[in-house]
Amino acid sequence: MPADKLTATFAALADPTRRAILGRLAKGQSSVTELASPFKMTMPAISKHLKVLEKAGLIERGRDAQWRPCRLKAKPLEEAASWIDQYRQFWEESFDRLDAYLQEIQRKEADATTAPAGETAAAPPTDSPEPTDAC
Repeated sequence: MPADKLTATFAALADPTRRAILGRLAKGQSSVTELASPFKMTMPAISKHLKVLEKAGLIERGRDAQWRPCRLKAKPLEEAASWIDQYRQFWEESFDRLDAYLQEIQRKEADATTAPAGETAAAPPTDSPEPTDAC
């Protein structure tokens, strides 16, 4: 996906109203009036949100006589998910390496605490003097 299309997709997804509209359209096509009903905003405001989604290629508007249904277009979302997936793989591999490192540290600590009696490390020195029986 070209960077400008990806940017438009993420910019469109940045708004919670537009994400809610996409969520509704994921269930099937809908009219502008139906899409606007859950929101406390004017029809021109909803229309602006729809134009952003349409410009990003996330929806398309049909024409059926007087009815202009809006439909979700999955391809831009799939392309954005694919782009994100590259980074998911990177982070999973990083977390796997971190997990292996932490398990190694835990194993070494466990080995040190279960060493035979003659092989234990000396107690760490303390800064306070040994208690005396001065009574």
